[in-house]
Amino acid sequence: MASAFGTTRLSPQQDPTPSAPDAHDVGLLVLRVCLGVVMAAHGAQKLFGWFGGGGLEGTEMFFESVGYPMAGAMALLTAVIETFGGLALIVGLLTPLAAAAAFGTMLNAISVKWGGGFFLPEGLEYEITLAALAAGIALTGPGRLAIDRGLPVLRDHRLSHGAAAVALGAVVAGLVLLIRN
Repeated sequence: MASAFGTTRLSPQQDPTPSAPDAHDVGLLVLRVCLGVVMAAHGAQKLFGWFGGGGLEGTEMFFESVGYPMAGAMALLTAVIETFGGLALIVGLLTPLAAAAAFGTMLNAISVKWGGGFFLPEGLEYEITLAALAAGIALTGPGRLAIDRGLPVLRDHRLSHGAAAVALGAVVAGLVLLIRN
């Protein structure tokens, strides 16, 4: 459908070929897989010590050093959220919640690294980019190349689903930051 501003996306109910992916869907797949791989790999570093990570023991020591109470529980929770949230993003399962988990995790990472400037190695550019990517995916939805397309409640992604997920991620991140010393 054309308009003065270019092509308008048809809703799934109007689309004559709802199962045919388009460039939008392929682009979202690329973004989901990229973020999912990064998050799952970081989670595996924490959970299993893979990819040069410190495992749960090293992650617990780090969390303790930056002021998180119950550092062992926080390390395990973060490792599980990153690992399985990343895997969920890769396949497009419960995408708004998986993206919200990545968003909240990155908000906490930004808080930990705050004050180191913008550019790496001490800066925030990486964490800000991942947080923005996660929020964008939550707001946009998984696209048609996702398991969510087979789930009735998530089949037709709504902006309200994504906005609620981003808000949930921000609130949970804020609560975690409130308990951090």
